[in-house]
Amino acid sequence: MLPGQTRNRIRVRMFARPIDEPHRAASPLELLFDLTFVVAIAAVTAEFAHRIADGHGPAGLVPFLQVFFAIWWAWMNFTWFASAYDTDDVAYRLLTMVQMAGVLVLAAGVPAAAEHSDYRAVTLGYIIMRIGLVSQWLRAAAEHLEGRRTALRYAAGITTLQAGWVLQLVLTETGALPSPAQLPFFAGLVVLELAVPRWAERTTTTNWHPHHIAERYGLFTIILLGESVLAAATGVQTALETAEITGALVIIAVSGLVLLFALWWLYFLTPAGEGLSDRRHRSYLWGYGHYGIFAALAALGAGLEVAVEQTGHDVKASPLAIGYAIAIPAGLFLVFLWMVHAPIAVEPALRPTVAMGGLTAVLLLPLAVPRIGVAGVVASITTVCVLMIAAILVPRTGRNPQES
Repeated sequence: MLPGQTRNRIRVRMFARPIDEPHRAASPLELLFDLTFVVAIAAVTAEFAHRIADGHGPAGLVPFLQVFFAIWWAWMNFTWFASAYDTDDVAYRLLTMVQMAGVLVLAAGVPAAAEHSDYRAVTLGYIIMRIGLVSQWLRAAAEHLEGRRTALRYAAGITTLQAGWVLQLVLTETGALPSPAQLPFFAGLVVLELAVPRWAERTTTTNWHPHHIAERYGLFTIILLGESVLAAATGVQTALETAEITGALVIIAVSGLVLLFALWWLYFLTPAGEGLSDRRHRSYLWGYGHYGIFAALAALGAGLEVAVEQTGHDVKASPLAIGYAIAIPAGLFLVFLWMVHAPIAVEPALRPTVAMGGLTAVLLLPLAVPRIGVAGVVASITTVCVLMIAAILVPRTGRNPQES
């Protein structure tokens, strides 16, 4: 048990958990917390898929990235705090429930944000989440004296930035913030949000657990892959409502599943726990770089949904646009995967030559859509990713022929 922990877990004094705590794994509460994000991710993926299908994919990209940042950053804030201060007592659980309620409110506001740039519900969800999060940091400041300054900095930074988001909403609603200035204002707040952890931990760093953090990111990656499966399944259902099973539908469905399996394989080729343990100072690059990986997987799910849907009925998007709706996220996933592992791994499984070669091939394939169709493009992208796995595994086997 943790220091000061009681058998009935009603009240536990909040201490920083050891960074070398053995067998540290995601808790049932963390897994339940992640489930609330399934709703939010499904909502933003569905909205982006609708934009792509209507031929407005580029116009829907910025709202998608904005809303996805809100989802990702909320998950990040909870995950890193929990890695350092999870007491799992009644107070901790209740404040986590408050944050979960905020995520659900955010998810309910995704359609309005994506379609009409109406961020009222998203902002309200963030306010609810941050009431719980700031309360956790204030509790840590009161009970963990060694980390008080860092905890108070987190609480102050989060509160100040939340006031900034509310100000942006008020200025937008009243017309005081013109449309051309809204995106730069948003970008400025994003930069400040990302700067809060660096500022808060300048004097004393939190005791996040490297293997626990690596596992949490891996689990969130699986959630996003699952969302892609759900999006593709939704596309199949929509296609079957108006048409029979066709060869193109089967090819896209099977290739999409194999593609997601290949991306899962590539992600877990390089375990991150040891690298984060040895290079804790590079954790920001690794952690922040995952925004690209997570956003790419969510966008890929939207692209696959439209690719499947277009086999059953007409969509406004051109076959070339649909091909790139799959190729661009898949290619970006490969690049970001190399980028996040390069700072922490002595020898990343995905080498830059392989990653850039894969990116180039994937981005060129949609140009062949007039000859091979969308189904052929999806199958070809999948083949490239499978060949990348083979290119990584075969040299390893050659160097270590007796390795099991």
